[in-house]
Amino acid sequence: MTETPFHLVDVFAERRYAGNQLAVVESRKSLSDEEMLSITREMNYSETTFVEGGPVDGAWPVRIFTQKEEIPFAGHPTLGTAAVLRERFDAGDDVTLGLGVGDIPVEVRPDGDGEAYWMTQNAPEFGAELDHARLARVLGLDDADVDREWPVQVVSTGLPSILVPLTDRDALERVDIDRTAYDALYDDVGVENVFPFCADPREADHHLAARMFSPGHGVDEDPATGSSNGNLAGYLARNRYFGDDEVAASVEQGYEMGRPSVLHLEAEDGDEVSVRVGGRVEFVAEGELV
Repeated sequence: MTETPFHLVDVFAERRYAGNQLAVVESRKSLSDEEMLSITREMNYSETTFVEGGPVDGAWPVRIFTQKEEIPFAGHPTLGTAAVLRERFDAGDDVTLGLGVGDIPVEVRPDGDGEAYWMTQNAPEFGAELDHARLARVLGLDDADVDREWPVQVVSTGLPSILVPLTDRDALERVDIDRTAYDALYDDVGVENVFPFCADPREADHHLAARMFSPGHGVDEDPATGSSNGNLAGYLARNRYFGDDEVAASVEQGYEMGRPSVLHLEAEDGDEVSVRVGGRVEFVAEGELV
């Protein structure tokens, strides 16, 4: 594993050392699956990506690993890898990643005094609606903490999440996963990511606050989750959460972990729902595996 460069970035971060950490490894098809999993565990982030070479039919082949397994899609690894390809490989302002779910395009837009990376996710699939009281137990909350005006629902743009609307941020901050109830839910539903959210953010220019828990993936809590927020964008549009079938919203996540993150969402509900998720990427470090 000599001469294998890697890059560390913070994704959905308004400043360095915030957001969600990501390692991007220039693997160039030189690493086995076992080595990629071992490197991911060594990096000890929720995910590590591996750039397998130059673009094929316009898409850069990229693989994503959690500390347990390879997954077909995740949001912050997509944006963080696109930023590395743009800044270190001169891939341009429009970068397409070839992932397990197919080709995912990423574009760069102005964002205040900086730039944000935006990915267009696959059209969301809307799955089962689940019992509000059961999700309250999974989250360690009272039944009244789950907002019954809106459905608890499985939604996926490539990696499914259980979206759980809560009444306020007090409930969000009190979440304490009941692992027995979580494991039983996973056995029944087969979805590892649980994503509670509420319309009670800290900052006046944000619209929602959220958290993401995925102990089944080996992630007790995630500070910024692009895939789940893409699922949320589709959910908000389909359910007219803000009174309209179009969504333009900002979500704060990771504050409870000391990793404040901001994710920007866009969605429109037509024949199918189109979803885009954006945020800033900060470069932190570069090195080489030895």
